[in-house]
Formats: sequence, structure tokens, C-alpha cells
Amino acid sequence: MPRSMGLIATFLAAFAVLMIADATADRADPSALWQIVHYLCVPDQQRHGNPAPCARVELRRGVARGHVVLKDINGTTQYLLLPTARVSGIESPLLLAPDAPNYFAAAWRARSFVEAAVRHPLPRDDISLAVNSVTGRTQNQLHIHIDCIRADVRAALRRRAAAIGPHWAPLGELLQGHRYRALRVAQPELGGVNPFVALADDLAHPQATMGSETLVVAGMMWGDGTPGFVLLAHRADPAAGDGGSGEELQDHGCAVAAAAAAAALRP
Repeated sequence: MPRSMGLIATFLAAFAVLMIADATADRADPSALWQIVHYLCVPDQQRHGNPAPCARVELRRGVARGHVVLKDINGTTQYLLLPTARVSGIESPLLLAPDAPNYFAAAWRARSFVEAAVRHPLPRDDISLAVNSVTGRTQNQLHIHIDCIRADVRAALRRRAAAIGPHWAPLGELLQGHRYRALRVAQPELGGVNPFVALADDLAHPQATMGSETLVVAGMMWGDGTPGFVLLAHRADPAAGDGGSGEELQDHGCAVAAAAAAAALRP
């Protein structure tokens, strides 16, 4: 088989697997996303200046430190940010290296794809980024979910905003039935804060326990008008049926954007 046909076959097979992943997670190929990034998006960008099937391929600092943005097949507004290097997931020690790329900072900048999908800018507290735990995912290539936050989660964070401080502490309110810890970040971008490192700093044995954590970054406007973020973390409990999927706090239909658009049309 010619190489080009082989790549096409790989892409189609990987995409087919992803389409059934939600319904049959045990059948999902855990390397499907990696195949799309490594065998299709990166070579297409390098050879032809075309990121397809990804929406963006960023290689200015080389493949070892690059990333791609890929439209997820689930939802109308969900995108994924993935490293172009092989990084398994939240448990990878590569994410805690002193010179590790700040993938969350890149994912926050990629919120423009979500805004393009809804066809208008979104307030920062409508946007969220999520990484699932080892037991809460089907893919073994790090991928940050970029999408709108659930309206009820946004409301809960607004209610609890005054109590969220610069040190990890229980949020004090359940989110999707789960207890999350929260941390306040009072800066408009994530360039000076790596959420993976911030989470590891809260764990007694990060190398052993990071894989059990799910991590969410939610945009926030604090009461004093300071733009920032809330970091949310939660530990999986598979024995209790809790896989540790922070993606549960996102809305892949972006109801918050639809509600805002409807409100703007009211007299």
C-alpha cells in the first residue's frame, strides 16, 4: 500500500474508533488521537503548510515542544489541545519538568476556536479547560478539552468566589455530585502559572498520585474586577464508580452561549 493511502487508512480507522468511544469505551483504541497527531497533522503541516485534519499545528519551538488543536467529534463547540510529543496524560512526569511547555496556557489561547464555533466572543467565565484522570479517559495521549462550562457550574463558582483563595481548599459545594478542591489564580493569562505544577504542589506524592487526579481550569472575573481563573481538582474513586472526569463540568453544546445570545435579543 502506498504511504499516503496507509496514512488515510490510519486516519479513518482512528476516527471510526473515536466515534464509538463513548458507547464502547473498552473497545476504543487508546492511541487513536496520537495516530492522528503524529501521522497526519504534523506531517501535513511540515510538508504542505496545512494542519488538516487538525485545526492548528504549532511547531515554532519544534515537535518536542509543539501542540495541535483538533476539533473533537463530540459536541458542536468542543476542541482538544494535544502535544506533538508523546505525552501519555496527566500522570506523565514530563508535565512537571522545569522546562515543560505550558499546555494549559496554549489551550486557553485556543478558546478562540470555541468562540468561532458560537460565532461571537465569550466572557472568560464561560470557558473551561479539562484533563481527565487515567481512569476517566479512553486515550493515552494528553488532551485538554476546551469548551464552554456548564451553566450550573459557573453559577456555583460565582457563589463561592469570595471563599476561593490562593491555596488549595475544598470548594464547599458539590459539582456534578463530586467534591472538588479549588485554587484562585488572579492573573489574566496562564503564562506564569502551570496548572499541572500547581496541582502537583498540593500532592504529597505527585509522581504516584497525579494519575488519579482530574484537573479543570475555569475562566473567572473576581469580585474586584480582576480577570483570572479557578483551578479545580478532584481525585477519582473507581471503586465508587467515580472515574475522575473533570470534563463532566463542561457543556459540549455551550448552553451558556445560547442563553447569552437569547438575552441579548430581548427588548
